[in-house]
Amino acid sequence: MGKAKYLQIVDFIKERISNGEWTIGSLIPSQRELARIFRVNRSTVITALDELMAEGLIEAKAGSGTMVTNNTWTLMGNDFSPNWNENIAFGIHKASMATVQKINELESNSDFIQLSKGELSPDIFPLESMKKVVKKVSGQITPFGYEEPKGNLKLRQAISDYLQKRGIDASPASILVVSGALQGLQLISLGLLQRRTTVFLEKPSYLNSLSIFQSAGMELKGVQLDEEGLDFNRISLSNEKGRSVLYTNPTFHNPTGKLMTESRRMELIEFCRENQLPIIEDDVYRDLWIDSSPPSPLKSMDRYGNVLYIGSLSKTLSPGLRIGWLLGPESVISRLADLKMQSDYGSSTLSQYVAAEWLASGLYEEHLENVRKQLKIRRQTVLETLNKYLKNYADWETPKGGFFIWVKMKPEHKTARLFEKAYAQGILLNPSKIYENSADQAIRISYANAPLEKLKEGIIQLSIILKGESVKALGDSPPVD
Repeated sequence: MGKAKYLQIVDFIKERISNGEWTIGSLIPSQRELARIFRVNRSTVITALDELMAEGLIEAKAGSGTMVTNNTWTLMGNDFSPNWNENIAFGIHKASMATVQKINELESNSDFIQLSKGELSPDIFPLESMKKVVKKVSGQITPFGYEEPKGNLKLRQAISDYLQKRGIDASPASILVVSGALQGLQLISLGLLQRRTTVFLEKPSYLNSLSIFQSAGMELKGVQLDEEGLDFNRISLSNEKGRSVLYTNPTFHNPTGKLMTESRRMELIEFCRENQLPIIEDDVYRDLWIDSSPPSPLKSMDRYGNVLYIGSLSKTLSPGLRIGWLLGPESVISRLADLKMQSDYGSSTLSQYVAAEWLASGLYEEHLENVRKQLKIRRQTVLETLNKYLKNYADWETPKGGFFIWVKMKPEHKTARLFEKAYAQGILLNPSKIYENSADQAIRISYANAPLEKLKEGIIQLSIILKGESVKALGDSPPVD
């Protein structure tokens, strides 16, 4: 006969405390989470926690959750037991928001319907072609050493040729290979910007879900979007000149999917030139157009070295390669290359060989054609499902490319509440609050990742949740004469 469920939970928690995974001061999973893991009701979880409390291992803290207060060594009388959790608050880099941490943890959980995940579906991954490329480059490999500070020259030349087709003239010397776009942003924040720099960015913005610039002592200021993209007329530089920068994601913007028009791009470049406002252009979704090619990058219009340009293969080919690039003036790229060498001594040599082969052989362009076809099918399926099930509860626009549909809920539906209810149903959402702290009226839907049947199932479940909220609201309303 198997051990009682509550004792299984006790053993599970004790093991993590005794082996040092959950140190003194650590919060253990919530009752709801433990009930989900062990597939029991909460009363069983409470029984287990009561036993652990009686043994003096954990303690409930009002408003905080349940915390580890001892381990076996402290209970045996050893006065010294390090509490690493006290050091967490001392770190320079700020923690992610609790909601973002929960999303990051659950995005790899196949039990959840991933309605917001910003990654191509495994069904679209070119597995056979990747195997052939890896096999081919493995035959070219000599004993690995560290790469050049700026990255493998063959890859930088391939990136240079790739950018030339997109209207950007860049020599390999002005390109830095980075481990994804995120590292490019981190290097900029650490190597180029001083504390108290103001970072202007779209409102809402993916950058708000990170803490890269805030951890470096900078302030983020949101700039409203209109039908043509970022409305630069709302940028006030009266007290910011000389210590501000603009971050923008103009092509299939994350999270709204908006596409900045060509005329707005030209106006923005001129505004930033006149006001000496440097630009960081995040262009990782450029190749994921569905209806027609997007306008040229801001960088292609830059004649003064004012734009730092970030690209990546993570959204279009494989996030696992960890290959992106950062383009800018040679002096800036040399500075950031030195900083990268201090942090990781260069991106993976094998990944760089593989990326160079994809870009130089023409395989990448062939792959993109298939990706666009698949995204078009997926976008249409999700839009049809939204129209069928959510039109009474929300509004949205049709994106022209990228991964995302920005679904704006009616005022009576708050997305923080919807996130929790969907989570309880095994559905993972990205609510607007992680992209704009004051917002609670939208969710980001991705048509790129989950199987189509799962996407439809998730949206139908959302409609059931929203219908229940609407019925409850009507029930709470006073009768109408």
